[in-house]
Amino acid sequence: MRAQVTDIAVTGIGLVTPAGIGLEPSWEGLCKGEGLAATDEALAGLPVDFSCAVPGFDGGALLGRRLTWRIDKFIQLAMVAAREAVADARLDTATWDSPRVAVVLGVASNGGDRWPIEYGNLGSGRVESISPATLPRSLPNMVAGEVSADLQAVGPCLTTSTACASGATAIGTARDLLRAGACDIAITGGTDCARVEMGSAAFYRMRALSMRGHDPAGASRPFDADRDGFVLSEGAGVLVLERPEYARARGARIRGYVSGYGASSDGYHHTRPDPTGDGARRATLAALADAGAEPCDVDHVNAHGTSTPLNDRSEATMLASVFGTRTPPPVTSVKGAIGHTLGAAGAIDAAITVLSLERQLIVPTANLDRLDDGMDLDVVTKVPRAHRMQGALSNSFGFGGQNAVLFFRAA
Repeated sequence: MRAQVTDIAVTGIGLVTPAGIGLEPSWEGLCKGEGLAATDEALAGLPVDFSCAVPGFDGGALLGRRLTWRIDKFIQLAMVAAREAVADARLDTATWDSPRVAVVLGVASNGGDRWPIEYGNLGSGRVESISPATLPRSLPNMVAGEVSADLQAVGPCLTTSTACASGATAIGTARDLLRAGACDIAITGGTDCARVEMGSAAFYRMRALSMRGHDPAGASRPFDADRDGFVLSEGAGVLVLERPEYARARGARIRGYVSGYGASSDGYHHTRPDPTGDGARRATLAALADAGAEPCDVDHVNAHGTSTPLNDRSEATMLASVFGTRTPPPVTSVKGAIGHTLGAAGAIDAAITVLSLERQLIVPTANLDRLDDGMDLDVVTKVPRAHRMQGALSNSFGFGGQNAVLFFRAA
């Protein structure tokens, strides 16, 4: 597989996850291969009262009290990750050509942690008590707007929303802007904060969440025969993308390349994936074709792997279809450790995929004790696996039949 002239360079990464705040803490935490879910005071009294929380996150200390009063947590998470990504790329926001810097971020649920308070004020007739920041602190598009203002990146600015594929869709969209010459740099990724009462209650009513309350740390079990649902989480992943010629001209370190992007719709059901995996298969093949690659060029798959019975089965079926008689290359899902970050998932997965290619190491899937029957997958478990890799897929699928697949190439 040869480099494509349309490859886009990844020069910076920022992560805020339940495994840690920052790129290295998150990587090291994932390498431990341990489930990180625990009982959550914010969900006390609900049928599902556990989640994966970012440890020790203090938005006020990281961003300032005045700012964090004004913005919801999903924006705070993204802003911290974006600042790290820009610093990791060794970019100077004071000197860059800001109209040539785009911001494209994905959001699925945006949290809504303040809405119960404001609805309480409204229901009690206390309209004057409703915060004037209610809308701007929670509108999904505001995450891109706030990051744009914080970094003074004043090029194209938008938010994508394709459910749990949102972060991957954002990266693909940013890649397209760079290919089209609309910008030189793009700050892109995804964020979400689903650890809220309504989120837990609603997903519980859909029977989407794990009910393993007696063992929260073991609840998220991608591809395991005993999986029973996903675990709510929170986090953000942000990548800095650049046109390669721009990155090389400034002497940037290139961590890897976004080489292909494919998207599709199942057209099947509003929440269930197509059991044949056909929509995901089409997105995967489109990503490979976009990269000028074939299935034989894939050395690793960072799976969507939510730990739900239907999703994992559908994804395994899709991978078998794509790779035919060949057993798919080593697979992992970070959701076993950090749960499902919804709109941030595709971006966090993308970041870990780039790091895996760079470090030639695959992080393990937590809590996989017995692979489900009929899944012909080589899933990395328990400990990280050293593996020679040149190309890797990062899969993201969401409600509404949304599919987004990214193909990354090692630098």
